[in-house]
Amino acid sequence: MTRRYFVPDLPVAGGLVALPEAEAQHASRVMRVQAGDQLIVFDGAGNEAAATFVQVSRKECHCQVDAVRAVNREPKREIHLAIALPKPDRSRELIERLTELGVCSLTPLVAHRTQRPPTDSMLAKLRRGVIEACKQSGRNRLLDLNEPIRADAFFQACDQNDRWIAHPVNGKPIGDIAKSGIFHIAIGPEGGWTDDEVNLAMSNGFTSIDLGPRIYRIETAATVLAAILAT
Repeated sequence: MTRRYFVPDLPVAGGLVALPEAEAQHASRVMRVQAGDQLIVFDGAGNEAAATFVQVSRKECHCQVDAVRAVNREPKREIHLAIALPKPDRSRELIERLTELGVCSLTPLVAHRTQRPPTDSMLAKLRRGVIEACKQSGRNRLLDLNEPIRADAFFQACDQNDRWIAHPVNGKPIGDIAKSGIFHIAIGPEGGWTDDEVNLAMSNGFTSIDLGPRIYRIETAATVLAAILAT
């Protein structure tokens, strides 16, 4: 299998390109690539190109890149999730699955029952996880991981047409919303939303969605929603 590497700002016509430091170190130290090996580079904005390693050292890798081409592997539906993230190790697994499934963006929410808001260090690791998931899955567009926002501020600021909040009380079945379009869905923390948060969301145009008779963990709920909408 040809290895994939992330290179932002690929030259459209191709040419000699240096891999970013993290990618170069992974290629040389972990994958033990050599000059002449083939690779695919992608820019995270929907484009990829075939390339060949021409110079490899422990800290630097240069490759000759062919002309860039747009390759769309995105789902038909545009999925935007706002999630009160779980613990760091579970969040890393979550972000990888959502990237593989084609979610467009993820906004970390700080809800009333959030135990530990995401730190800058955690977000940096999650963004690296996005890149790794794109490399593995063949996706050419990065999931956009936004800066954290308070849940109440998110509910008041989101003015999109399709707005949903995962909440079982009087919620619409998930199968009833899987239509074409753009979806913005909020998923609460362990312990669930407070009544005030649900009421605020509803007053700002959100509709509750019911995921079924069982109570899911955060990452399960998000993956279920993304998987249904991405098909």
